Amino acid sequence: MANLPPVVEPVPHLPDVLAENLDAVFCGINPALSAAIAGHHFSNPSNRFWRTLHLAGFTPHLIPATQDYTLLRYGYGITAAVARPTVSAGDLAPRELRAAVPDLERKLLYYRPRVIAFLGKPAISAIVRKPAVAWGQQAFTFAGSSVWVLPNPSGLNRAFSLNALVSAYRELREAL
Repeated sequence: MANLPPVVEPVPHLPDVLAENLDAVFCGINPALSAAIAGHHFSNPSNRFWRTLHLAGFTPHLIPATQDYTLLRYGYGITAAVARPTVSAGDLAPRELRAAVPDLERKLLYYRPRVIAFLGKPAISAIVRKPAVAWGQQAFTFAGSSVWVLPNPSGLNRAFSLNALVSAYRELREAL
């Protein structure tokens, strides 16, 4: 029997949750591989995204990750700076973040959200090519949208408690 090459399973693609003219689009760094396999954003039980959104007032009830598309009903969407799923955002090379900018910009120009909220600093830092970006509302726009930088809700982000996440996200909600 001949030596066959190993079977390489294709990495699943996680579709965006987007519509035109949303109030805000939450932009993660890239999808977790587990979320891409599950087919839903922020599906890891340790991720605090859905709970944070609810507690900050974006949704009237806690949305399960399996119903991520229902976020559109409330005027919000989800995308990622880099579409390639990885086990950890640390698996992305900085050049991947920079290379993703034109596609992200094109997408946001098409959908025209009022605000793009970057979840964590790495993506927006790569976009504006500044190592230091402050939390909260930024003085610049991206693709015609106001820019906010919010803490990443990943369960791995121990620098922010749930209360701190809710407080940061509520600031955006109140500004909207």
